[in-house]
Amino acid sequence: MEAMRLSDYEGMEQDACAQSMQISRGTFQRLIYAARKKLADALVNGKVIRIEGGNYAVAGQSGEAHGRCRRFRGG
Repeated sequence: MEAMRLSDYEGMEQDACAQSMQISRGTFQRLIYAARKKLADALVNGKVIRIEGGNYAVAGQSGEAHGRCRRFRGG
């Protein structure tokens, strides 16, 4: 989800995305390819999209901007 947010929603270049996620560019490319393939499969075949895992603060619960969630890195 983070890979798609940075690349597709924020419009960042892959190098910058990989650096932001503290992974190699090759790893980022594999993540974004897999994420896009899963999203396309869900949209084309009417599957449910479920996002799980990680530590998140939902907008409005911790002063974050409305309409966005923020993932906290490490603890």
